Amino acid sequence: MRRIRCRSSRVGSPGNTVIGSVSVLALCYGLWLLGDGAATNAPPQPSAAQAHSVPAEDGAGHGSGRPLEQATALPPSPPDRIRIPTIGVDAPLTGLGLTGTGSLDVPPPERTNLAGWYEAGTTPGETGTAVVAGHVDNADGPAVFYSLGALRKGGTVEVDRRDGTTAVFTVYAVEVYDARDFPDEKVYSAANRPELRIITCGGDYSRTTGYRGNVVVYAHLTGSR
Repeated sequence: MRRIRCRSSRVGSPGNTVIGSVSVLALCYGLWLLGDGAATNAPPQPSAAQAHSVPAEDGAGHGSGRPLEQATALPPSPPDRIRIPTIGVDAPLTGLGLTGTGSLDVPPPERTNLAGWYEAGTTPGETGTAVVAGHVDNADGPAVFYSLGALRKGGTVEVDRRDGTTAVFTVYAVEVYDARDFPDEKVYSAANRPELRIITCGGDYSRTTGYRGNVVVYAHLTGSR
C-alpha cells in the first residue's frame, strides 16, 4: 500500500470530518509476493460471512443476532496506538495528511509495525468516522495489517488516545472491494455515532498491478476506559 488517492480533501463540520470522494488505496504492489515469485504468501481475505448484515446501520451482524451496545462519544483527542488482539496487532499511530497531489500520505513502508490515521478528520472515539490505514506488506514480508482480512465480526479494536483514555470499538463488518468498485460514500461518509474504518490492500493479486482492491474493517465505539 502506498497511498489513498483523494479527489478532494474533506467535507463536513469539525468533529465529524470525512474524506471527500476518496477512490482507493492505490499502488498496492505486493512487493513481498512479487519477490517470492508467486502469491503463496497472500494475506487472508474476509469471507462473505463477515460482510454487512441488513440493516447495517444498527450495528447488528456480529453473529449474535442482537444489536451491538453503543457507548457515549468521547471528546476529541489524537490517538497514539492501535491494538487488535485477535490478529496480533499492537502498533503506534502516526498522523497522516494530504500530499501535494491530494492523496492521503501513508507511513513509510520500511516501518512495518506502524499505522496512520487521517489527522484532519475525526479522532477515534468522537462522533464521526475516523480513518486508520496501514501497509499489508513490503518487500521484506508482512506489515502491520497483513492479517486484517482474518478479523471477524465481534472482534475488538482498542485505540489509546493522548488524553489517557482508550476507545474500545467492536467490529460489525469486514469487507473486501475491487478497486474499480470501491464504495467511497459507504466507507468514508459522516456518521452520527463514533465509527472507525481500518483499511489496507487486499483482493486479487496480479504480478503486473499488485493488489487489486482493499480490505475495510467497519467498527463502532462500544466502550472506553
